[in-house]
Amino acid sequence: MIRAFVVAVAFAVASPALAQDEPTMVDEVIVEARRSGAPTWEVTRGESTVLLVGAIQALPRSLDWRADALERAAERADSVLYSQAVALSPGDILRILWRQGTLTRLPRGKTSADYLTPEWQARLEVLDAKTRDDLMRQSFFQTSAGLLFGVTNLNRNRGPSVEDAVRRTARRGRTPSQRIGEVRGDAVIEDLLTMPPETWVPCVQLAIVAGEAGEAGMLERAAAWRRFDVPTVMESPLEQALSQCWPWGDPDWGIQLRAQWLTGIEDALAQDGTTLAVAPLRVLAEPGGLLDTLEARGFEIVGPVWKR
Repeated sequence: MIRAFVVAVAFAVASPALAQDEPTMVDEVIVEARRSGAPTWEVTRGESTVLLVGAIQALPRSLDWRADALERAAERADSVLYSQAVALSPGDILRILWRQGTLTRLPRGKTSADYLTPEWQARLEVLDAKTRDDLMRQSFFQTSAGLLFGVTNLNRNRGPSVEDAVRRTARRGRTPSQRIGEVRGDAVIEDLLTMPPETWVPCVQLAIVAGEAGEAGMLERAAAWRRFDVPTVMESPLEQALSQCWPWGDPDWGIQLRAQWLTGIEDALAQDGTTLAVAPLRVLAEPGGLLDTLEARGFEIVGPVWKR
């Protein structure tokens, strides 16, 4: 149970650097980042360059992408930014154990049929027959996670992530690294414990669609990511569901997480040097997201098309 909880809330760090006056340094970082197969955008202000690497949750093992190229880019960068982390204390873990029934089951006497329309309930029952989970009585937190990470094979087929590749190199080269922000574990747990089942319905509906697309939908999303077809990634059932479900779809948490990214990138653009930022693709490319915001503020953005 704790493992599933951590997976669901995880958000989907000096060796001598090249001389700052070496004219090819920034170009080399940019070239290597683009060779990796990860969608990358270059944003520049004066002597500051930020490379926004759009990451998607759980790249499949079968996807052939150039982690080594991204590692070389991280090696040459002056600093690295990663996504938020959830700070769980021992007390938070104990609270999860104490209240695990609330996190894993619907209220006593209730089933998914009490919250879903007959059409959505029938579609959920079809998917339930393919799993070992009791999707009818699980909490919608568990049901959505089971559909998104289990039915699609998203977790079982998972390979190295973009952040894994960058983090290895940053640690080895002692590149200054930090997370864009931190989320308190007690606040996360309180939110999950008090959210009524009705608020999960839009998430569950999209998770059902993603489950129906299955592993094929998950693999197509990954293939579109590698070929820089960002609009197709963003329109995929799996990405749509992950964007709508907690925490990104939560009206409070979603705003907070996105605001931390905007503030962090603005701070990076105020400092000289090259920053490599590994950000969730949805934060970058969604309508009104980080790329749209930076574009509206007059920044020149070089990289793949991110909207139709």
